[in-house]
Amino acid sequence: MTPPKIAGLALRSLVPLPVLPRSVPAGQVVVVTGASSGIGRATAVEAARRGHHVVLAARRQAVLDEVAAECDEVGAASTTTVATDVAADGDAEALLAATREAHGRVDAVLHCAGVVTYGRVEETGAGDFDQVLATNISGTANVARHSLRLMREQERGTLVLVGSLLGHVAVPEMTPYVVSKWGVRALARQLHIENLDLPDVHVCLVSPGSVDTPIYDSALDAAGGVNSAPPPAISPERVAGAVLAQLAWPRSQTQTQLSNYGLMLGFGLAPWAWDRVVGPAFRLVSRRT
Repeated sequence: MTPPKIAGLALRSLVPLPVLPRSVPAGQVVVVTGASSGIGRATAVEAARRGHHVVLAARRQAVLDEVAAECDEVGAASTTTVATDVAADGDAEALLAATREAHGRVDAVLHCAGVVTYGRVEETGAGDFDQVLATNISGTANVARHSLRLMREQERGTLVLVGSLLGHVAVPEMTPYVVSKWGVRALARQLHIENLDLPDVHVCLVSPGSVDTPIYDSALDAAGGVNSAPPPAISPERVAGAVLAQLAWPRSQTQTQLSNYGLMLGFGLAPWAWDRVVGPAFRLVSRRT
């Protein structure tokens, strides 16, 4: 990669999305994991609305069928469903194989699957801790492994990983989730640098802040609390716009909200203040209501 291209990527990473600098032709083959709800579902529906072939992946086949019907209704070029547990490497391999069999190629893989857990580390059972890491880190690696094998063979394709603001900062009582999202960010950075030899293979990380999705309703909670998205929360449709924008203008890192930058700056420059302020504030707005 030439120095001007590197400089351009660095500059673009400072601008929050959605930004659509150029259009992407309809008919792209787009795989969406976590397509049954939240960001994944919104991303799948928006990809369908733009006239792409959508391959929907999640664990629950019945819900995938509902999402497929919605995608067909809004204009998908085609829909395919593949029941997938991304934590199982064989499932991730089968997902990409099914996509290739159906379409002969893959243009983009949009990895939105993930789970949340609440609880201090001493409160959280080993099973819950392992489930979060297996889905969020190992699952991301599984999807990336098989996506990039195909993309490198094609010498083109875009892999988008949905991370989190919590992959850049620390908050109390979400240890497994925060650790997993820091891991996703590290993985995305590694994959980006490992694939610079192919200029048309892109690995992108999109980091949302607070998003109003059902993930909080289904979150594992070691203390049995009821949780909600801390304000200011954005819609999953806005995140979907940022994810799909990577097809037109791939960037190694994207923040979906300007507020993310302020929080990251505070965490990096004034950790002592962050540690004293964010704990009580986080509990007040999102934890054990």
